[in-house]
This record gives sequence, C-alpha cells and structure tokens, in this order.
Amino acid sequence: MKPCCTPARDGKDAPTSAPAPLVGKGESEAPTAIRIPGGEALLGTKSPVFPQDGEGPLRRKKLRAFNMDPTTVTVARFARFVDETGYVTEAERFGNSLVFQGLLPEGHPPTQAVAEVPWWRLVPGAHWRRPVGPLGEDAEADHPVTHVSFNDARAFADWAGGRLPSEAEWEHAARGGLGDVPFPWGDQQPNDTDFQPCNIWQGPFPREDLALDGYAGTAPARSFEPNGYGLYNMVGNVWEMTSDTFTLRSLKKAATAHQADRKGHRLSKGGSFLCHRSYCFRYRIAARNSTTADSSTSHLGFRLVYDADSRKHAS
Repeated sequence: MKPCCTPARDGKDAPTSAPAPLVGKGESEAPTAIRIPGGEALLGTKSPVFPQDGEGPLRRKKLRAFNMDPTTVTVARFARFVDETGYVTEAERFGNSLVFQGLLPEGHPPTQAVAEVPWWRLVPGAHWRRPVGPLGEDAEADHPVTHVSFNDARAFADWAGGRLPSEAEWEHAARGGLGDVPFPWGDQQPNDTDFQPCNIWQGPFPREDLALDGYAGTAPARSFEPNGYGLYNMVGNVWEMTSDTFTLRSLKKAATAHQADRKGHRLSKGGSFLCHRSYCFRYRIAARNSTTADSSTSHLGFRLVYDADSRKHAS
C-alpha cells in the first residue's frame, strides 16, 4: 500500500493553551444549502482499489433527507467565524502545520520532512491565513480553508449550526443521484491528456504537477462542474472530513493490523489536488483516508450538513 495520503501529527509538543471560547451568535451569511433526498443510499464499492482501507463491500443504508453546503467551507467564511468568536486553530497553537513541499516559495529555509512521505514538510507559522507559512501569500478568500483540524472543523460546525457529514451521507451526496459510480460525474476516469473534470495531480508525482486542470494547489471552492445535486468538488481539491472515526469492517488479520496504526483516527473522503492514478488513486467516491483529530495540512478541509428541517435549502 502507498503511504497515507494525509500525514498525522506525532502527538509531541501539543499546545498547552485552550482555544478561545465560542462567544459568537452563529453565522448570518451562510450559503444556501442543497437538499439531498433521503432513501436507500449506497456505501462502498464492489471493486475496491485499496481493500485494506475498507472500501468494500458495496452496501445499502437507509438515510433521512438532509441539507449540504454546495462547497467546502471557504477561507472567507472561516474568517467570519474567527472574527466573531476569537477562535484560535490548533495549527496556530502548535505553531506549525504540514505543507506540501511543492507549494513552498523558492528559496524557503529548510524544513522538517515527514519520514515516510518527505514531500510533506512541517512549516513553522503555517496556518489557515498563511497556508505556506510566513514567507508565502495570504490564503485566497474563495478557496477552501485548509490547515484546520477535525477539532477546528467541529468548533466551526457548532457555531454555524451544522455538523460534519457521516461517511454514508457524504457518499450519497457525492453520487449525485447516479447510483453505483466511482466518480461524481459517472464512470469516466480523469487523465493527463484530455479529461480533467476535477482538481487532481497531472504529471509525475511528486516532482511536477502539469496543472492541466488549471490549478497547482487548491482551486476555488466553487469550480469545475457540480454533480447532479449541485455540489462542487466532491472529489479532488481537498480531502473532506466526516463525523466518523476510521474503522474497517474486515476481520482479516492483515486488515486488523493495518487498522491498529489508525486507531482513533478521523475519516476523510474525496481525495485532493495531490492525488494521481500512479500514486494515490483516492479521488473516488468509495476511497477513504484518515488522520488524527489534531492534524492539519495543505489539502484537508470540510463542508457541513444540516438536518433537513433546521436550515433553509435550495429547491
């Protein structure tokens, strides 16, 4: 198996101060959420690429209707949350975050590499406002907020009156009404030549991203064609956190051992701009990934869902 797509903090040097209390009254400028119909939802796949990740088997699950944001939470939206509440993210309290090396500006001082995936660097001063650190540019307002942890996302959700989706809700929404398909647009595989329907890697990973899809790094949260439900970037761009912990359904010895390394990790879905068929073929609806609740990276974000009767939704 390829090394994990999302490196995790090692648990050392945890911040000692707690985040600011959430004193805001909630957001008033949220995007209109989209109603996702309930019913029998599909979860998983009959043809797993990484069986040890628990991608299979294909299962069916009853879901109630719910509402989902059309995009991941943007930098601008997260900024309103911080301005209203004074919240301080875990990356800010740690004093660092994990940045993909290809995003660092030319001449950046040496940084600490992650052992198994050395293209990930622990960069002092990297956080949601300055996603490549103090020597880089400010985060773009309409892009997904990154360098936020599961704990940060949950705090935002509490303020916004929503929650993170379950894995079943996320997959059901990502399929866009198409049923048993690998991608939100259907069956056709993205490539490095003439079909780039989402923001992933093109070229030899991790040396060169050809950016044939128009982006090296994150794309605006509302980019590319939405799926059948009107949801943008359900695969590619940034991994999306869910409310679930990472668990495997297999009782095979190898799977049990694999899960032991990720006990207590949080589950994320959808892949990111760093995924490529040759390395991390996880820009598929059934693909799964995990990281610790306090980890933050250049390619991890989130979107919210809301109970169907609790939020205005698009018809």
